[in-house]
Amino acid sequence: MAIGKLAEQVISCRLCPRLLAYRESAARQKRAAFREETYWGRPVPGFGDPQAQVLLVGLAPAAHGSNRTGRMFTGDGARGAGTTLLSALHRAGLANRPLSESPDDGLELSRAYLTSVVHCAPPGNRPRGEEIANCLPYLREELRLLEDVQTIVALGRVAFDGCLQALGFGQRRGRPHFVHGKSVELPDGRRLLACYHPSRQNTQTGRLRPEMLDAVLAEALARR
Repeated sequence: MAIGKLAEQVISCRLCPRLLAYRESAARQKRAAFREETYWGRPVPGFGDPQAQVLLVGLAPAAHGSNRTGRMFTGDGARGAGTTLLSALHRAGLANRPLSESPDDGLELSRAYLTSVVHCAPPGNRPRGEEIANCLPYLREELRLLEDVQTIVALGRVAFDGCLQALGFGQRRGRPHFVHGKSVELPDGRRLLACYHPSRQNTQTGRLRPEMLDAVLAEALARR
């Protein structure tokens, strides 16, 4: 299966009634700043370079960011997670722009691919366990199709645990725990890096500083 075909499957997914209702409700009600825009309002597929060396995995689309633009980590404002991440990707030479607010603004990624554990915007940014389980097959397929990926960067604890599940770790004894900067060598020769999620809460409190995110990306790119 090509990565584009997988994206089509993600977009047409209707497995989670609660997420379906919420993402469509957000698209109808809109945020005042975007009231003239037509929201995507569907599951958001992964985005980036099919020959990516680095796969970055987040939690889920934002209700008025990716749920509006239809593209991962975009459209969530000057201090949002997407802007923080894309700025870092641009500094690392992985993105041609430091900011993306719409799907037609020319954003291109090189050597990097963006996805998430859950592909629909969840209420309160908190997906349920069964919703994560429903979405994990998509992440497993991305991991299979993106054959050039050497490093997986998990943005936050939920993404870290979701990646471990997708990679077959399950709940087995000795399963790694999330610690920012932790590197886990995987049986297939790849590695999993843990990074705090670039959420507004983490960046405004200084829990995740730009230099910390830059260091994670530099380490991710160090393996060739």
